[in-house]
Amino acid sequence: MVESISIILAMMPSGGGEGGSGSLISTLIMFGAVILIMYFLMIRPQQKRQKEHKSMLESIKKGDKVITTAGMHGTVVDIDGSSFVIQVADNVKITFEKHAIASKK
Repeated sequence: MVESISIILAMMPSGGGEGGSGSLISTLIMFGAVILIMYFLMIRPQQKRQKEHKSMLESIKKGDKVITTAGMHGTVVDIDGSSFVIQVADNVKITFEKHAIASKK
């Protein structure tokens, strides 16, 4: 453990004053840039997809054809608050939670 700490300390830039603070500022700028890139490439698109999925779930009504996250295709025959009753075949009805609906045909 002591050896690894001494290796880390040896890798740190030595010197002081102005050179160290300039390096710190550039490191902070790079860290901020990475966070911004991650936000625009990962977080923002995911929030947009969640918003679209929520609006799609709210627009589903009786008679709509849907596909569940498990890949089952069916027709909505009843809506019970936070769940849908889906008919997948003649006389076969299954209840699914709203979040289990992947898309609407």
